[in-house]
Amino acid sequence: MTKLIKINPGVRFGKPIIAGTRIPVELVVGKIAGGMEVKAVITEYDLTREQVLAALQYAAAIVSSEQFLSA
Repeated sequence: MTKLIKINPGVRFGKPIIAGTRIPVELVVGKIAGGMEVKAVITEYDLTREQVLAALQYAAAIVSSEQFLSA
């Protein structure tokens, strides 16, 4: 996963992006969450299936590492 997702402070304000592009992980995840098909994301942003899945895996890893406080 780390080969496909990069963080560079000089690119997109240091947000995680798909390696070799300037496409933020949050854009890919947001498009899929909004109902866009994976194939459509691949076509629209000229990505591979592996890149899209890496973005989803990265987002899942971030969420799973968060600690939530109960109310």
